[in-house]
Amino acid sequence: MSVEKTNQSWGGRFSEPVDAFVARFTASVDFDKRLYRHDIMGSIAHATMLEQAGVLNTEERDAIIAGLKDIQAEIEAGQFDWRVDLEDVHMNIEARLTDRIGITGKKLHTGRSRNDQVATDIRLWLRDEIDIILGEITRLQQGLLGLAEAEAETVMPGFTHLQTAQPVTFGHHLLAWFEMLSRDYERLVDCRKRTNRMPLGSAALAGTTYPIQREITCHLLGFEAISGNSLDGVSDRDFAIEFCAAASLAMMHLSRFSEELVLWTSAQFRFIDLPDRFCTGSSIMPQKKNPDVPELVRGKSGRVFGALTGLLTLMKGQPLAYNKDNQEDKEPLFDAADTLRDSLRAFADMVPAIKPKREIMREAALRGFSTATDLADYLVRKGLPFRDCHEIVGHAVKYGVDTGKDLAEMSLDELRQFSEQITDDVFAVLTLEGSVNARDHIGGTAPAQVRAAVQRGKELLAGR
Repeated sequence: MSVEKTNQSWGGRFSEPVDAFVARFTASVDFDKRLYRHDIMGSIAHATMLEQAGVLNTEERDAIIAGLKDIQAEIEAGQFDWRVDLEDVHMNIEARLTDRIGITGKKLHTGRSRNDQVATDIRLWLRDEIDIILGEITRLQQGLLGLAEAEAETVMPGFTHLQTAQPVTFGHHLLAWFEMLSRDYERLVDCRKRTNRMPLGSAALAGTTYPIQREITCHLLGFEAISGNSLDGVSDRDFAIEFCAAASLAMMHLSRFSEELVLWTSAQFRFIDLPDRFCTGSSIMPQKKNPDVPELVRGKSGRVFGALTGLLTLMKGQPLAYNKDNQEDKEPLFDAADTLRDSLRAFADMVPAIKPKREIMREAALRGFSTATDLADYLVRKGLPFRDCHEIVGHAVKYGVDTGKDLAEMSLDELRQFSEQITDDVFAVLTLEGSVNARDHIGGTAPAQVRAAVQRGKELLAGR
């Protein structure tokens, strides 16, 4: 009986070709072709190991490596013909290798499976992406440090519940974002350690009967460790989920950052100005200058959150070992990495160009009785219990609301009607500068502490 020949690597088992729609539906080459460089890297290391293990001879190894390098050049020159009927990046490259060097190309797949091959490719790809993202975090943090140092003495209102709370320095506020990004950096460094474990050699699920030497490929590919169980090696996607979790936290931080930038550029706040190159206008309202970059980053956080949820859902019902479901891991992972990288790049470009409107910030800090806590602390130092001081200052604030006066604008006689403990030294603590300078400890908003924190930040970045 004659059987129609198929293009699939597994076609020998089947008596008819795959339906054309099913071929398109199950193919992944349209999105996994971006793994080509890492797929070729892994194949070169695999061929090198096979020669050292005596599975390939030197001539075969050299022909395979030269052919793979030529294929990479074809791909990067835009001359490679990606075929859907070959399903994925792996079979496209292997088929082209066989076209170029003949039957020797078919020996490359000895001792491995597409299951451990794709698991290796994704880890190699994500490892590189994490390194790029870490570089963008550092670049953004450098921008924050520069701006914080320049604005160490710029006073602005600090908020809780988006209500004026206490005066802070703009530099101090910027360093809060620096701290968030430092945690993001640490999480991604930690995630990279678990990503950098090699599944190659797990084969389809049980390992292989060939005399492979996994230590060789591990060393050649720069992995830190070898997966300890072949079933887990081909089916584990924890590293992708962990990356998306870390990316989600980072995007959440950028979204909070974005929300403040959007508020601060509004006509109601007018705290900062963003350069025109990071904004757009309106098609019908000529006065508009929209902060599109932070708005879009705020929106893009949802894409990354969705990738995390999608990957968790993808994996939650899978039995060991590999399942076709795992083809769905790449697009959300790719999108999450792209989104985080591009968002960080946009912010790293934009942050150094932020122009604070210092006088408007200061004027806003003068409103809302932002030094009320300082008055309470002053009375505590005079020997009164804090709860009594809280009540006294509450009465003073009510008086200020009724008369339209801030605490610093009241006369000594006006203040003394609430407590005889108040003397003329009170005005030193009711000024904005007195308030921020009084918080002179590690993590405080005093300009001296901001400058010290900037220096610590520079030392942190220098040590990376």
